Amino acid sequence: MFEVIAFDADDTLWENEAYYRSGRETFHQILASYPLPADLDDRLDATENRNIPYFGYGVTSFVFSLIETAISVTEQTVSAADIQRILDIAKNMLDARVDLFDHVEPTLRHLSESYPLMLITKGDLMHQQNKLTRSGLSGYFKHVEVVADKTPEVYRAIFERHHLTPDRFLMIGNSMRSDILPVLELGGHAIYVPSKLIWVHEHRDLPEGLSDRFVELEHLGQVEEWIRQNGR
Repeated sequence: MFEVIAFDADDTLWENEAYYRSGRETFHQILASYPLPADLDDRLDATENRNIPYFGYGVTSFVFSLIETAISVTEQTVSAADIQRILDIAKNMLDARVDLFDHVEPTLRHLSESYPLMLITKGDLMHQQNKLTRSGLSGYFKHVEVVADKTPEVYRAIFERHHLTPDRFLMIGNSMRSDILPVLELGGHAIYVPSKLIWVHEHRDLPEGLSDRFVELEHLGQVEEWIRQNGR
């Protein structure tokens, strides 16, 4: 039997990437009056990746990257008023409602009756805690970990902190890069539930040799039955 079942939050339990896509669309609209390069989105992607080691993940890092990109592509002519409009993108994202995906609440409710549940999410601490509170799901989780990144080292530290055995740990999430591969690398088990939208930064292919501890399901509503049949 699994000792702990852990869930990712953003784009696993609730909508997230859609707000970033909307933020990018607004960013395009704000800069529409400036001469812009054809590869604006590629330049924004590069800026985001470059800024992750400095600002981490989440809305704050995103808006810093929007502002930096705006300054660069407009050759420092972007107005203060438009910078303010870009900042407003972040405020709107932080205030956005928490839209749960189908099957989330009953799945957590049923699993929490038999297993300790853990939430492992990365991003801005205050934003992630706020979303969890507003989601109405916090009561189902025995442990909550808000981390700067999801690497094997971070998961290993979580295992040590909670005295967990990797072979009896199950992680459920939508990101191969963050939720699946690091856990498999450490000897844990993972359920991949793809989301309709995913940030290109999070995409990875599953290497050969790890499939015996991995399964892909269509939606969270299938998780409980899979665990019932395969839980250790």
